[in-house]
Amino acid sequence: MRQQDTPNAGGRVADSTGNWVDTVAPAPIRPYLRLARADRPIGAWLLLLPCWWSAGLAAVHGKTLPDPWHLVLFFIGAFVMRGAGCTWNDILDRELDARVARTRSRPIPSGQVSARAAAAFLVALALVGLAVLVQFNGFTIALGIASLAVVAVYPLMKRITWWPQTVLGLAFSWGALMGWAAAFGRLDAPAVILYLGAIAWVIGYDTIYAHQDREDDALVGVKSTARLFGARTRPILALFYAAAVALIGLSGWMAGGGVVSAAGLALFAAHLGWQAVRLDIDDPDHCLVLFKSNRDAGLILFAAMVLDALVRQA
Repeated sequence: MRQQDTPNAGGRVADSTGNWVDTVAPAPIRPYLRLARADRPIGAWLLLLPCWWSAGLAAVHGKTLPDPWHLVLFFIGAFVMRGAGCTWNDILDRELDARVARTRSRPIPSGQVSARAAAAFLVALALVGLAVLVQFNGFTIALGIASLAVVAVYPLMKRITWWPQTVLGLAFSWGALMGWAAAFGRLDAPAVILYLGAIAWVIGYDTIYAHQDREDDALVGVKSTARLFGARTRPILALFYAAAVALIGLSGWMAGGGVVSAAGLALFAAHLGWQAVRLDIDDPDHCLVLFKSNRDAGLILFAAMVLDALVRQA
């Protein structure tokens, strides 16, 4: 591991350069945008997709299109709450981040933002998230608030368990419950099965992501499924991705999905299979490419759900 670098004059983050935050955003707010990962929206997309899947699943079951307002609210909420979650994570991990090459240039460990200022920013983001949440029915509001417990403990898990990706899965997959709840004001078996499938998906893709930091994590004592699986990652990844496809497929069947949903699931499965085949755990750049490709896989599945609902409505 290299000795700590001095951040450059632009305050850029080592693993995210040349983006709109670096080139367009006003300089005073750039550190806060980086803190919220506005320069790296992939995490927000991955948080959003289970919400949209759940809304799509509910639409298939109800033989109607997803509520556009719900989709917009989920979009805003996912980007805001992902920013809040990353800010909370960076506050807790500021000492660890300062010891890892890829993260030491983040706003808090590099000194661009103080922990106190970051906490105030976190509160502001949480209030925006609350404003979005209260637009839904009472059951969905309560369900959304319940997710905060998982979000709060996630950053601590890498210190005590080899399976922090499982806790991330519990948090990032919560939207798989929210879309159904927003549509029907309750939870039913298809949404719960979709949630389990999304957890398996998250464990898979975040294991790929964690391989970028495997060596640094070993030096600082951070645990992950990437370190746990090591050279066995490809077959274990294939198992988690197979579980994700099977569970998501079961949820679609239980909701009454038809041929279009099944075709979308097949394309989703093919994409995950491609990731497992192409994975090279010793190539961090390629791991990042595969990780980011999960947005496209998730959008394919959502589009198939919407098209299926449209066909069934017709």
